[in-house]
Amino acid sequence: MSYTKEILASAERQYADQPEFLQAMREVLESLEPVIAKNEEEYKKEALLERLIVPDRVVMFRVPWVDDQGNARVNTGYRVQFNNAIGPYKGGLRLHPSVNLSVIKFLGFEQIFKNSLTGLPIGGGKGGSDFDPKGKSDREVMAFCQSFMAELWKYVGADRDVPAGDIGTGAREIGYLFGMYKKLNGNFEGVLTGKGLTYGGSLARKEATGYGLLYLTEELLKTHGQKLAGKTVVVSGAGNVAIYAVEKAQQLGAKVVTVSDSNGWIYDPDGIDLAALKEIKEVKRARIKEYLSYRPNAVYTEGKGVWSVKCDVALPCATQNELLLDDAKALVANGVTAVCEGANMPTSIEATKYLQANGVLFVPGKAANAGGVATSALEMSQNSERLSWSFEEVDAKLKTIMVGIFRNIDAAAKRYGMDGNYVAGANIAGFEKVANAMLAQGVC
Repeated sequence: MSYTKEILASAERQYADQPEFLQAMREVLESLEPVIAKNEEEYKKEALLERLIVPDRVVMFRVPWVDDQGNARVNTGYRVQFNNAIGPYKGGLRLHPSVNLSVIKFLGFEQIFKNSLTGLPIGGGKGGSDFDPKGKSDREVMAFCQSFMAELWKYVGADRDVPAGDIGTGAREIGYLFGMYKKLNGNFEGVLTGKGLTYGGSLARKEATGYGLLYLTEELLKTHGQKLAGKTVVVSGAGNVAIYAVEKAQQLGAKVVTVSDSNGWIYDPDGIDLAALKEIKEVKRARIKEYLSYRPNAVYTEGKGVWSVKCDVALPCATQNELLLDDAKALVANGVTAVCEGANMPTSIEATKYLQANGVLFVPGKAANAGGVATSALEMSQNSERLSWSFEEVDAKLKTIMVGIFRNIDAAAKRYGMDGNYVAGANIAGFEKVANAMLAQGVC
């Protein structure tokens, strides 16, 4: 049995109760087999894979807070510091009822390779809580965030671990978290990214993940002799990533016809009204169904179904495992050309393999959605230098990084005889840098 298969078999026994983590690990290690086989003796001697799949540390803690009715409430908080071989731990804080240890470990493991791909000195980590900010007052969200940071602050810092936003964690939550960190620590430092512009935030951070997704998609299509302009695009989600993916796709000449939230989805054959989408989700914090009051000719459908719409390009921007095998079959039947992940692992392994087998250009989230963490790292740089760059400067750096990521994963895939397999290319390119750093630093 190969070293890779040994590790996977052991992990499947040890982490049987962590399906999301196992899925991420399997997807990465299986595509890395040619690299690992080439260096098997050295990697096995140094227990490289064992050290790679076990986090440096996992912090779990109680988060008590008081709601507006005076009732005490309790949630569970997490921070998984996975790997800091190439820089301080970096990864978002997800606030959502689905959060558990398996989800946070999967996200943290993916973050190792995503952060490596940016070319910037940042390691992999992730955190969050099963707290749901939806429907909570600002005071309740503040109470939760302050309690959360009252424990987390001991484990983070500008040169140690720099959390950021994620699902459920936007500018409001980052502000409350930063205020509490500053009060407890006594220092004004770049410990969180996604901060407000008045206290160390970066221009273009809000747009970065969605914009970066489209910069990479455009480069992918260009490499294959196609243009994004004129293409029909379907997008899932209606959060930060989806909104700014829609915006940049429209700026680049594509027509986006869908968005969705956890209740249902919108199909607008005339193209999504971006101003309406922003008002519904960023101002009103309402459900996507309200889109019909702005565009009555659009169609709203309860539940899932975005992937049934005929399109050239599909951009899953909502959450993990939202695009399954039957969805992939529907996309292929409707002639999809490219699928690029805006969310973290939104496509199941079976769906990914089906898309690849049917000639669809597929780029995984660890490459395609790396624009957010890349711009977070740029925010860290600005904080360290006490500088503030213009939107145009940050956006230009972001585009350079995303184009560089695509070229890097394309070259890595070709180097191992897997031309066009961007899943393998992303994992190989991300892994090689981390593995070399780990080996250089010894067994620690």
